[in-house]
Amino acid sequence: MNHTHTVVLVEGVSDMSAVNALAERRGRDLAAEGISLVAMGGATNIGTYIGKFGPPGHDLRLAGLVDAGEEGAFRRGLERAGLGSDLGRSDLEALGFFVCVADLEDELIRALGTAMVERVVDAEGELRSFRSLQKQPAWRGRSTHDQLRRFMGAGRGTGPRSRAATAGRTAGPPMRPLMHGDGPRCQMGRQAEASIAPSAWAASFGGHQARRQRQ
Repeated sequence: MNHTHTVVLVEGVSDMSAVNALAERRGRDLAAEGISLVAMGGATNIGTYIGKFGPPGHDLRLAGLVDAGEEGAFRRGLERAGLGSDLGRSDLEALGFFVCVADLEDELIRALGTAMVERVVDAEGELRSFRSLQKQPAWRGRSTHDQLRRFMGAGRGTGPRSRAATAGRTAGPPMRPLMHGDGPRCQMGRQAEASIAPSAWAASFGGHQARRQRQ
């Protein structure tokens, strides 16, 4: 990390792959920019990584991305590291830490829309598996959004991933840590922030299960 000035902390390897794919889609070379993505193996490990890369360690600029359900763990870790007290959502964002509502899968589905997500699932050869989930009693009658989120979060479709034929736009938390400290770019609207690469979906399908099994 000789040339790194910013470390972006994410929960798992799949999150790291997705954010990296989003950056590549925008033509950004994070390594050349001095930005390093680091997977922590779970939000509760944030204190360790703040100690390693933050003021007590390498003293690099920190940013991060976290699911809404793990926001408390991030907040407590930052507070214990002396980066604030009684931190609210806006305080986290000021420090460079952004919350996915409710998680990365949800952000991607809302950004692309369920119809396009289904096309991506189909292009990945996973549509039959998804249809099977839709027929399960626990998920029959639920919204397509919720079904897709469950499908992705459960790590369905772990076979080889072909490049998806469609691409959409995503915005909000997934790209904002990469813009932390970039001035006006941090204020870009949801419709103008980033494009999603199909490889981000492959990462989300295949990697989230491993992360959730560790928790």
